[in-house]
Amino acid sequence: MGKILVGTASWTDKSLLASGWYPPEASTPEARLGHYAGRFPLVEVDATYYNPPARRTAELWRDRTPKDFTFNVKAFSLLTGHPTRPAALYRDLRAVLGEPKRTLYRRDLPPEVVEEVWRRFLGALEPLHESGKLGAVLLQFPQWFPPGGANRRYILECRDRCLPMRVCVEFRNAAWMDEATRGDTLDFLRTNDVPYVGVDMPQGHPSSVPPVLAATSDLAVVRLHGHSEKWTSRVIEERFGYLYSEEELRHWAGRIAALAARTATTHVLTNNCCADNSQRNAARLADLLEERGADVVRPSAGAP
Repeated sequence: MGKILVGTASWTDKSLLASGWYPPEASTPEARLGHYAGRFPLVEVDATYYNPPARRTAELWRDRTPKDFTFNVKAFSLLTGHPTRPAALYRDLRAVLGEPKRTLYRRDLPPEVVEEVWRRFLGALEPLHESGKLGAVLLQFPQWFPPGGANRRYILECRDRCLPMRVCVEFRNAAWMDEATRGDTLDFLRTNDVPYVGVDMPQGHPSSVPPVLAATSDLAVVRLHGHSEKWTSRVIEERFGYLYSEEELRHWAGRIAALAARTATTHVLTNNCCADNSQRNAARLADLLEERGADVVRPSAGAP
């Protein structure tokens, strides 16, 4: 059985800071990250989806965590076909936009600008990659990204752009994983050594993908989004406001342990980010996996 790293998506949510999960003395970004890294070996950085990171920020993440800590980093929205606020672009690149739009897509920008966004985004992650702390760049594609030749080619283009950093792929269009297409999708990812991101999420929405777990590389990724009844809300705490029950966690522990038996490393991220729901569920899930005899990686006791 491969190693399993369990963590949460983000460590700086406002509702988490207000929940009391951090002790009073963890009142600075450095102290909070240190406190988090003392309890989990893995975290997902979601803020990079909304604003591309600065290299100095990645250096601080590297320097403030133990040597074997792992960051997964969500790709900037522009690069995966999502709408992007013009203000999120690098300041000097906004000058080419002309008449400002409310939101931008990759097609709205000259190819050389998109190329430069890729270069800067990946360049900022180099400190994590070079220190061995970058797990994968999460490519989350939107619901209007259906299966097809052009989109398969774009997945491979993204994979190749990121090399030698690795990527993992999450779909939000169910057609990739319906019964008719699932086998072809997983074969495509497996043939091209692209890790698939299995998800648990509310069903019945345009962005819903069935909770399929699959090993398509030596890394497998699972993201647990919860089952909020307000999945379409623009309020993050409502959309992800869900606490998994003990029964649900035991169910997922069994499925994740079976997945880990088929690959070298499995990353599990709880993304039910409201108050300390993610942290509580992630900690319990790690315990349940250990009870099953899984090789769960625990946080390092060493200093950064």
